[in-house]
Amino acid sequence: MDFITAEEKVKLVEKLAELRAMDKQLIQRIAEARALGDLRENAEYHASREDKAMNDAKIKDIEERVARAQVADSSSLPADVVFVGAIVRLRDEDRGREDLYRLVGQSSERFDLEYVEVTTTSPMGMALMKARIGEVIRVDLPRGTKNFTIIEIVT
Repeated sequence: MDFITAEEKVKLVEKLAELRAMDKQLIQRIAEARALGDLRENAEYHASREDKAMNDAKIKDIEERVARAQVADSSSLPADVVFVGAIVRLRDEDRGREDLYRLVGQSSERFDLEYVEVTTTSPMGMALMKARIGEVIRVDLPRGTKNFTIIEIVT
């Protein structure tokens, strides 16, 4: 089961609607390409079918994700517990550097944010989930183990 924020669920549903609308356009493209003639040498037909197959795979992936996702309700948690949607200030114990991290169900793939997005399924996300302010978390990363202290929950 994935935990996602209400905002992330809305974005997934919107993306699903876009992909379904695109599916209708792809079906039309296939029909138009099929009308051009010989399918064995019809590059537009084959490209359209490939695009439709990739679109169908994305639709299926998002449908499954929405079906198994649980929208996180952080209102019932204590204020000092990290949960999905929280922005947390962490101090890297090795370097002494503090950075902001946001625990998310799915990355927005944006790199212009003032915080680093951490998914709940990543090693950092699993260590952060339900941790408390003041706690030192241990994160097993590919380059070794790192320790972070939770300084504060910003939101």
